[in-house]
Formats: sequence, C-alpha cells, structure tokens
Amino acid sequence: MVTLALDQIGARYGRRTILTDASTPDISGGSLTALVGANAAGKSTLFRRIAGQLRGSGAMRLSGATADDLRYMPQDTGMSAALTVYESIILALKQGAGGWRLSASELSAVDDALHRFGVAHLAEQQLPELSGGQRQAVSIAQTLVTRPKVVLMDEPTSALDLYRQYEILDALNRYARDTGAVVVLALHDLNQVMRVCTTVMALAHGRIIATGPTLEVLTPQMISQLYGIDSRVERCSRGCPIMIVDGPAQQNAA
Repeated sequence: MVTLALDQIGARYGRRTILTDASTPDISGGSLTALVGANAAGKSTLFRRIAGQLRGSGAMRLSGATADDLRYMPQDTGMSAALTVYESIILALKQGAGGWRLSASELSAVDDALHRFGVAHLAEQQLPELSGGQRQAVSIAQTLVTRPKVVLMDEPTSALDLYRQYEILDALNRYARDTGAVVVLALHDLNQVMRVCTTVMALAHGRIIATGPTLEVLTPQMISQLYGIDSRVERCSRGCPIMIVDGPAQQNAA
C-alpha cells in the first residue's frame, strides 16, 4: 500500500515564512484526500514543497513509492505549445524517458488517459484552441498518463462546469481506487470534498491543523476557523452531507 506522511515541513519565500512544521499522520492511497484552507493559507506552497520545487525544513515520507512516482499539477499549467492534445499526452508520457518510439502498452496508456478523462474527442485539436475547462481536463490526463503512485493537484476543477466537475472527480476517485495511489486535491468547494474525499488535510496560516476522516475534520467549528463563516453540516434527502453557509462568523461580524 502507498502511504504519504509529512514531518515538520517548512518553506519560505525570501525572508517570509509560508509553512511552519506542517505534519500529518500516514495518508493511505486508494481514495481521494482533500487539502482545504482559505486563499493564501499556503496550499500551493505545500504542494510545491512536497514536489521538490521548493527547499525547506522537514521531510516527506513515502511508503510503497519513491519521489520519482510523484506528479504535481499546478493551477496554471500553461498550454501555448503548438501541439495537438494527443501529442501533448505522448510528450507527458515520454518526458525524460529517452527516445520517442512508442510501444503497444504506451499507446494503450495514452488512449486510456484520453478516454478516462473525457478528452478523446479533442485528440486532434491544438492546445491553444482549447477552452479553459478543456485545458484543465487535458492537464489531468497528462499528469496521470504515467500512472503515478502519488498525485498532487492544485484546484483541478476550478475551470470546469458542474457536469465536468462531477465527471472528473469521479474519474480521479476511480483512478485512486484502481491504482492504490495517494491522490491529494486542493479544493475550495467543501460540498465536493464531502462527496468524494475520504480524508481531509486542513491548512491555516501555514500550518496543518487537522488531518483525518472528512466529516470528523470538517465540523462547523473547523469551517469557522478556516474560513471565518458560520455554517451547518446537514444531510440531504438522499443522506449525503452538505454544508450550508449562514454568514460571517459571529466573532467576525461584531
């Protein structure tokens, strides 16, 4: 089984400290984990630190995988290259592999990524011609075509319409289940988090203040601490948990 744990992770930009002693217990693969927190809490910085793009204190511990098995998809993926969608996914698959000849299994992996994330119909389109939502879906396919065991995605549904949000999150959930990968998603929609994520990491002011089962972490008290709002977590007619926002937290409204 793949597991990921953070041990007193820290990061700075110049003299400004962004992360301080960010730690978690073991996070197991096979299901989705959400990273939640307000804007500027340090979510993107934490992902970059885990991915090795930033230096800092502390360490990441992996079991059942190595750092080479990790893939990170940032918010801004930048798709200006004059490539087709199909070519871009081949490029992502062969990055650093040395040589461009594709085996039958590699062609199958490209086709699987195109279909799994609903972009097969875009295969011959040029990247600059895509809409924001299409680019985001293609980025997800590029990230996962190598079937990594540890996946970090920064707001992977931010440019998607409601149907595509559901479709992509369902596909990511199935990917985690099928591969046993640790998949961590930075998400702002807590109702999405409650629907698809089994584990939550709550980040505030550069510290991870809670990690655990979703409904145990996302209490009204925690939501107030993270976002400064009063809310209720109730069940809809189908028994699914939903968050209802009542307004600014009372201490902030005074």
